[in-house]
Amino acid sequence: AALAATAVAHAQTSAAKKELVAKVLKLQQPGIEAMARGMAEQPAMQMMQQAGAALQRLPAERREAVAKDIEADLRKYADETVPMVRDRAVKLAPSTIGALLEERFTEDELKQIITILESPVNRKFQSMAPEMQRAIAEKLVAEVRPLVEPKLRALDQTVGKRLGLTPPAGASAPKK
Repeated sequence: AALAATAVAHAQTSAAKKELVAKVLKLQQPGIEAMARGMAEQPAMQMMQQAGAALQRLPAERREAVAKDIEADLRKYADETVPMVRDRAVKLAPSTIGALLEERFTEDELKQIITILESPVNRKFQSMAPEMQRAIAEKLVAEVRPLVEPKLRALDQTVGKRLGLTPPAGASAPKK
């Protein structure tokens, strides 16, 4: 009887713990969706950067039209891909993040996490994340640009040489 009571208590604890984990996941859903959006959009952003360099080699009269077409293609990709990746991430969260939470946190700790996540101060802090990221990114870019650009140019030249894309000796390299 004692063993059966322990099993019932454990089953109830597990159900309660699962509910707490589900609540944590619900509170974290915007972050999960943002991560998924970033993952889905990253390849398109990289392609856009590469396309930007290639656009400079096109005749000036074609650049704007081709750029608009590429932007439309990238927008279509994002419109189709982001919701799919986002929905899949949300669906996977219980079996991945949820499993980790169940394994590593007690019910009491999960309750504390929920209290923190629901805190007005935490919500205010989280709402500032984009502003804080923008502020540091602007300063960081301004400070490291002079240090990074020469390294990028050197890397570009090295990669170009390896690919056989550099002009023969004596020829002047095109201006970027």
